Amino acid sequence: MVYLSPNEISFPDPHFLESESGLMAIGGDLSPERLLFAYQLGLFPWFNEGEEILWWCPNPRFVIFPNQLKVSKSMKKILRDEVFTFTENQCFRRVMEECKNAYRKDQDGTWISNELINSFEILHQNGIAKSVEIWQNKELVGGFYGVQIGKVFCGESMFSKVSNASKAGFINFVQKNSEELQLIDCQIHTEHLESLGATMIPKLDYLKILKENQ
Repeated sequence: MVYLSPNEISFPDPHFLESESGLMAIGGDLSPERLLFAYQLGLFPWFNEGEEILWWCPNPRFVIFPNQLKVSKSMKKILRDEVFTFTENQCFRRVMEECKNAYRKDQDGTWISNELINSFEILHQNGIAKSVEIWQNKELVGGFYGVQIGKVFCGESMFSKVSNASKAGFINFVQKNSEELQLIDCQIHTEHLESLGATMIPKLDYLKILKENQ
């Protein structure tokens, strides 16, 4: 296992470091510079607040190709009826805070610390981190955020306060950006995203696509 120094921004090369769990490194810090470098290499942070920082590059990787997006009849009707409205980058910090506070089944805590929010907000101000907001009757009912590295969007977390809100927002985002994006990194398997067409690909395939599209 590689332990990172907070005084030097470096990571092990995920092409050559194999880990059954996908854990690549421990430690370092959550500075905007380190976060950006991590995503450029194909790593992401995921840990419990108050514990050591863990950096991951799972194999296989859970992703969705925009042209393979699956939209059910019921979701098509929701979008057609304009049950929700969507915006981008209107309240980035609020979206992160809602994700931090969202209840998640089988999870005791969250990796979204205030320090992480502050660093992501800097990346957002630099046009790297983005948020999507889902509204209903002028109320924020869902959203998600992530980091865009070239033509790859790395989704980080989402929340939903009403049924189908985050799913509708994700579909809208993929459809709206299908010409610009080559891949959306979903990182870890969820049934929610699998139902929308997300699939597993080998880590090396993901890293190749990431490098070619930065």
